[in-house]
Amino acid sequence: MHPVLAIAAGQAPEPQAATDAAGTVFDAGDVIIKHVANGEHPLIHLPTLWGIDFSVTKHVFMLWFVAAIVFTTVTVLVRRFLAQPRLVPSLPMNFLEAGVEFIRDDVVLPNVGKKWLTAWTPLLLTFFAFILTANAIGLVPIFDVLGLLDHYVLHTPENSFLQHLIHGGTTATGNFNVTAGLAIVTFMAIIVAGTKAHGFIGHWKNLVPGGLPWLLYLLMVPLEILSMFVRPFALTMRLAANMTGGHIALLVMLSFVFIVAGLAGSWIAGVGVGLVVSVPLAAALSGLEIIVVLVQAYVFTLLSAVFIGMAIHSHH
Repeated sequence: MHPVLAIAAGQAPEPQAATDAAGTVFDAGDVIIKHVANGEHPLIHLPTLWGIDFSVTKHVFMLWFVAAIVFTTVTVLVRRFLAQPRLVPSLPMNFLEAGVEFIRDDVVLPNVGKKWLTAWTPLLLTFFAFILTANAIGLVPIFDVLGLLDHYVLHTPENSFLQHLIHGGTTATGNFNVTAGLAIVTFMAIIVAGTKAHGFIGHWKNLVPGGLPWLLYLLMVPLEILSMFVRPFALTMRLAANMTGGHIALLVMLSFVFIVAGLAGSWIAGVGVGLVVSVPLAAALSGLEIIVVLVQAYVFTLLSAVFIGMAIHSHH
């Protein structure tokens, strides 16, 4: 059984639990990598086109899952409110309105300006809602619970869809491919925003200020072009690294139970370390992760708004 599931089930390892039938010592690193990875096997096999495997992996499935949750939640809340308008909205609708107004008034407006507010608010709101939901779902042990249910009740075959689904990480925003995709959208939005505001040629001319000695342009033009690609790279690395790092830290703390049990040759030592060290530290880090979930969604949205605003207001 997966060691994290064993902890969740309240099971303590026997003296030999840190070693499998083949005599292999419990490998915390292997467990951690498999837990945050993109799953061991594709969930849905699709053909390979132009050398690209389009099969649906765990994180692609989570992208669909998160998108469905965001779309369904927002649609239901808004339609329910419009069908029965009232002076005081429901609590969920209040949260939705507060989030929309915060992103619009405190993130988008100060950076892109009033003229372009309605043009870029929907994109940045989508960023915030999607990333926040994906980050938050990563904190919920959905598939760990499914793994426990399968281990004790369902007993599905090894190659079943459920067996493939419970392997790998649940945080899609911890995958650098996912965050790179989001960052590329921001990159394209920057070019579109600058082009709409100043024209295609004007946008590229605004990369460097006019009236400088021509020798400076030999230095500044390559630097500005490089900075264009540094921005999406920074967005990619910041979000994925923060979301992956927190989960790795949690798994390291929980792995102390099995590591100590194997070294001491006693499950009592493992349980003791778990009660005194692992569980309190994991609980504290989980509380910190809740803050990180919100902050990282906000930072990605804010930086995207700043970069778009810089393209629009290049003279500033």
